[in-house]
Amino acid sequence: MLISGDMLLPRISTNVSVYDIEPESNALALFLSSIDKFRALPPDTLVLPSHGKPFRGMHRRVEQLHEHHDARLAEVMQACAERPHSAADVLPILFKRVLDLHQTTFAMGEAVAHLHLLWHAGQLQRTRGADGVWRFSPA
Repeated sequence: MLISGDMLLPRISTNVSVYDIEPESNALALFLSSIDKFRALPPDTLVLPSHGKPFRGMHRRVEQLHEHHDARLAEVMQACAERPHSAADVLPILFKRVLDLHQTTFAMGEAVAHLHLLWHAGQLQRTRGADGVWRFSPA
C-alpha cells in the first residue's frame, strides 16, 4: 500500500510549479524523477491518493504522467521555436480551457515549471525583455 498524497493521482496531473521561494528551480524534473521511484514498488500496489479513489496500476499511471508532460513539453518547445514565449504566453498551450483567477495562479507556476525543465536541459534559452519579462526561445 502506498499513501501517495498529491504525488500520484488517478485522473489528474499533480500541480507542479515553480514558486518565488526558488525562482530558478527545476520543479518538473524533480517531480518526474520522484515519481519514477514508485516503479520499484510492486505493480499491483494499492495507491491511496489525496484526491480521487484508491487505485492499482501505479506503473501505468507513472507512464501516463510522463507521456502527458512529454507532450506538453513538445508543444511548448514548438511554440518557442515560432517566437519567444513567456510563461503567460504558454498558458493557452498548456491549458485548453478558460481559467479563473485561482486556476491561473496555479497554471502560471506550472508554465514556468515546463519552461524551466527545457531551459535547464539546454533546449531553451531565456532573455529578459525591456519590460522585465523572461521569454524563452530555442538554445
